[in-house]
Amino acid sequence: MNTHSAEVSILALPLVLLAAAVISVPIARFARLSAIVAYLVAGVAIGPFGLGMFTRPETIITVAELGVVMLLFLIGLELELSRLLAMRRDIFGLGVAQLVLTAAALAGLALATGMFNWRAAFVAGLALALSATSIALRILEERGHLQQQYGQRAFAILLFQDMSVVPLLALVPLLAPGDAVKEHVTLAETASSVGLAGAAIAALVVAGRYLLNPFFRLLAWTDAREVMTAAALLVVLGSALLMQTVGMSMALGAFLAGVLLAESTYRHELEADIEPFRGLLLALFFMGVGMTIDMRIVMANLWLVIAAAVVITLR
Repeated sequence: MNTHSAEVSILALPLVLLAAAVISVPIARFARLSAIVAYLVAGVAIGPFGLGMFTRPETIITVAELGVVMLLFLIGLELELSRLLAMRRDIFGLGVAQLVLTAAALAGLALATGMFNWRAAFVAGLALALSATSIALRILEERGHLQQQYGQRAFAILLFQDMSVVPLLALVPLLAPGDAVKEHVTLAETASSVGLAGAAIAALVVAGRYLLNPFFRLLAWTDAREVMTAAALLVVLGSALLMQTVGMSMALGAFLAGVLLAESTYRHELEADIEPFRGLLLALFFMGVGMTIDMRIVMANLWLVIAAAVVITLR
């Protein structure tokens, strides 16, 4: 099967992905399930643990993550900067509370098992306290709940989690046992990382406030629709790359770019240009995630998976 998949033409691979999406989503809708479930199941079916049409799902996920980036950009377009500032209590209040309380509860459970020391339990608690932004936002968007009060609060928590990635990653080395010199170097590196992230965010804000509108005004003068589409992708991918370079989330960079363009006269045109790419890349992302699911492990722990799903649903 692996030899056969290597011989499949380049054109046939996207054909398989498109066919999987077209077939799986109507079936899921008929069963009253989310499209995310359809994409995950389709990914399992065509992935290395299914029919084996794709043997390296990580390459697909790397490209498909751009769908999550574009989703955050479009959400940012719906939020003006003044509205985002009004959400600061939810972002830093509910966000901090969720992360701290969830991490503490999970770390406590890990310690209670007796299998972890306090450092490992703390790191595990922090890691498990973070949510999958792509899945949560996609579900809220599908149900039309993103603009409701609880949807906005959930989004504020997810946004804080993305913002906290750099400090959390910098915190992990400090928990490792070592001498004072090593700790001093680590603190210096941490301060440098935080400073770079702050400078990148400031640069993005300045560019968004003073450069993007004149830039799009000049391109609109050319009256070339394809150039505006290219410019929209340039802004999204450029801001995402800037945040990734300094160790932040790509989605956070795209979200900030969207917020800074929310008051632009070209907002609706940008939204129309990005929307088709967003939908297809998100579908590809979830299928890529499905390809990484090893059904042998799932079947070996089937009752544990079912019990976890029931507990999460009832909660």
